[in-house]
Amino acid sequence: MALNSHIEWTEASWNPVTGCSRTSPGCDNCYAKRMALRLQAMGQKNYTDGFSVRVHPDSLAIPGTWKKPRMIFVNSMGDLFHPEVPLPFIHDVFDVMRSVNRHVYQVLTKRSGRMAGTSFKWPSNAWAGVSVENSDYLYRIENLRRVCASVRFISFEPLLGPIQTVDLSGIAWVIAGGESGPGARPVSIKWVRGLRDMCLEQEVPFFFKQWGGFRKKKNGRMLDGRSWDMMPAQALI
Repeated sequence: MALNSHIEWTEASWNPVTGCSRTSPGCDNCYAKRMALRLQAMGQKNYTDGFSVRVHPDSLAIPGTWKKPRMIFVNSMGDLFHPEVPLPFIHDVFDVMRSVNRHVYQVLTKRSGRMAGTSFKWPSNAWAGVSVENSDYLYRIENLRRVCASVRFISFEPLLGPIQTVDLSGIAWVIAGGESGPGARPVSIKWVRGLRDMCLEQEVPFFFKQWGGFRKKKNGRMLDGRSWDMMPAQALI
């Protein structure tokens, strides 16, 4: 399944893997799980097993059908590096990214250890990212530095606590955002400002996605009177 994306920092999503399982507190109100169960109820074939981890070889051809270059979030509905995803299939996904190289692919994971343990070279059009929801998971950033990708990025979303000062050397981009949807946990403006100021000090592009909450559109995404939409220089495609 591939859709034009409503995620502010990308243009499309591509889901050769669907489904996931909880690995840390950032997963507790997972939007992808809610969506997967809704799609299961609607009879969508890739979600007959709900949010169980499944690979979809028939989806590998999708990027090749998109003629216009675009920014693609890989597996917005799952995690490519989930332990239940076979390594040969991960290689298949990367083969597509190499061969259909008119696109930029954004790969985001919480399984930073498995991502860092991959021995293959990432193509220059594939970005490696990790999710970090609070300071307990800063080790994911250290794992990210071990990945040989042209762009490494961090998504502090959902941001669930203050982040201590982090060395952003080797990191090309930082995203931050509050949690949205039912049961959304509140985000503090101090936490967001702390991340923004850290990025400005270390000259790393900062993207603020949203304040979140149950009515995320109403709450918007303005921070101190402006939007923050910085992107890595390599974003130009």
